[in-house]
Amino acid sequence: MSIAENKKAFHDYFIEERFEAGLVLEGWEVKAIRAGRTQLKEAYVVLKGEEVFVIGMHVSPLLSASTHIHPDATRSRKLLLRAEEIRKLIGLVERAGYTLVPLNLHFTRGRIKLEIGLAKGKKQYDKRETEKERDWEREKARLMRDRV
Repeated sequence: MSIAENKKAFHDYFIEERFEAGLVLEGWEVKAIRAGRTQLKEAYVVLKGEEVFVIGMHVSPLLSASTHIHPDATRSRKLLLRAEEIRKLIGLVERAGYTLVPLNLHFTRGRIKLEIGLAKGKKQYDKRETEKERDWEREKARLMRDRV
């Protein structure tokens, strides 16, 4: 079940490969995410040494769940991946010119997971081409629906 999606990532990047990562969260963050008070729009993923972090993911605190602490809505959160996945990501990001973008925040067996994508940036003409294809598919579906 999806909690939040980053639709802008599919517009700005070609997604080559996807990875599912766990998140290190505090209690108030889990409650806020379960309530749907999160946003991935301006978030990005960075590699620091042998660790992976998501930066800029906004989690709005619930007033009832965070009375005794001072929450930071956009703090960097550590992602949990297997060591071989991290090594693979490090190699591709540093050498091949890829970037990591968060795609989808969802539940898997009661746990909150973040799907990250290994992405290459799109040029402006690629974005226009994708938009033309999407418009043509919509027009084609409309024409077929009108014929029947």
